[in-house]
Amino acid sequence: MSDLLSRRLALLGAAANLPLLTECLHGIERECLRVDSDGKLALTPHPRALGSTLTHPQITTDYSEALLEFITPTETDVADTLADLERIHRFASSKLDGEYLWSPSMPCELPDEESIPIARYGSSMIGRLKYVYRKGLALRYGKTMQCIAGIHYNFSLPERLWPLLRQAEGSELSERDYQSAAYIALIRNFRRYSWLLMYLFGASPALDAGFLRGRPSQLERLDEHTLYLPYATSLRMSDLGYQNNAQAGLTPCYNDLQSYIDSLRQAVSTPYPPYEKVGTKQDGEWVQLNTNILQIENEYYSSIRPKRVTYTGERPVQALAARGVQYVEVRCLDINPFLPLGIDLDEARFLDAFLLFCAFSDSPLLNGECSDATDNFLAVVKEGRRPGLQLQRRGQPVELKVWANELLERIADTAALLDRARGGEAHAAALAAQRAKVADAELTPSAQVLKVMRERGESFEAFSLRQSREHAEYFRQHPLAAEEQARFEKMASDSLAEQTELERDQDGDFDTFVAAYQASILGLISN
Repeated sequence: MSDLLSRRLALLGAAANLPLLTECLHGIERECLRVDSDGKLALTPHPRALGSTLTHPQITTDYSEALLEFITPTETDVADTLADLERIHRFASSKLDGEYLWSPSMPCELPDEESIPIARYGSSMIGRLKYVYRKGLALRYGKTMQCIAGIHYNFSLPERLWPLLRQAEGSELSERDYQSAAYIALIRNFRRYSWLLMYLFGASPALDAGFLRGRPSQLERLDEHTLYLPYATSLRMSDLGYQNNAQAGLTPCYNDLQSYIDSLRQAVSTPYPPYEKVGTKQDGEWVQLNTNILQIENEYYSSIRPKRVTYTGERPVQALAARGVQYVEVRCLDINPFLPLGIDLDEARFLDAFLLFCAFSDSPLLNGECSDATDNFLAVVKEGRRPGLQLQRRGQPVELKVWANELLERIADTAALLDRARGGEAHAAALAAQRAKVADAELTPSAQVLKVMRERGESFEAFSLRQSREHAEYFRQHPLAAEEQARFEKMASDSLAEQTELERDQDGDFDTFVAAYQASILGLISN
């Protein structure tokens, strides 16, 4: 164990400090497509019974009208977070009227691009802005890519922990800057080691053949309707996903918060010639918010983001610049199609131990390691289960299994500390489940998906639809208690009323609103 990691774990293991580890906060955002009874993309509007996608705090949409997004409150116990997520699923399932929640990350058979409905958020200024932003995404990346779903895992360490570490380490940084630097250090380590999460939890080794729209690829044919790679863990996170030249130069290596903010500021204010050729309007209709590399910061696709809760009207990069990093958002997790929620407690508890390991370990600047981190990640998502697969560690080849076991040995110390803080052995058990997957690749979700499809002679679509139906039956058999159902009904009706009020009380025109929105980031740059 590194000196820094051992010192920090010893400090937090002291009786007076151990309870701090029970104050970490967790939140989950789960995306999933609505599909019809035949497993085809639902072309129906977002169910009104679920409330307003603009103002509902827990049920919204991501890119498409059919791409639901469920958002939990934050909880100190991740078991409570998953219970929150399950309640949202139960309520939503009760309102789907013959439709299903699609079980995996990769989409169902999709109609032609024109027919994929972009999410709508009403006639308010902010609602229209969200719609135009998505029209811009369609223009830049195509609609097919926008139908991929995932799980975002939000995690923060307790605010009271940072001053303790800062004092013990004699840091001369301000409390805010120390906390931000520590989160950025966590992110650097995440970049180094996140290939391990792809091996352990990647669950998208195959996809519907129509997804590629006839584009050539290195994928192999499993059957007439299914493409796959034999050793892939997560085609969702491979270069089959967002291929875009505009973002190619955007590779912040997270050496400090300021450089990350500066790279995003630059991207949202730097014109990109192919987008300039299109313009922001066609025939008087808005088609994208601007012609810059990014329309807004959230367009930057990354496996993890530093985050800060924003105030009303505040942009994410403004919040980071003003108040520093508050939590991280892990964005590379596939939906496990065998699980009704797409994620379970074992995965969540391992993620906690993994993220604490990343936070507390030495984290030198990446510099030359940046390309190795990217290459390792891409190697594992495409070939992670290949026997003897070699990765690069500090410029030297190392076998995936060897490095994975070494990392798990080190993560065991943070898992043990979490178990001491909470009582029981849940984190150690979660770690043991991951050790078993390293010992036997057939236990990984990606291998299990292919195994079941082969054994049952199922295409990707048939497998996914069967799982979707099984999950729907699970939720049908476990309805919400009456008072919980009533609470969600009220949340839905309140959100609809709030959207109506927003649409009634607005002044000015949309062009002026967009100009002011753009100026907010330009003003930040000039400052």
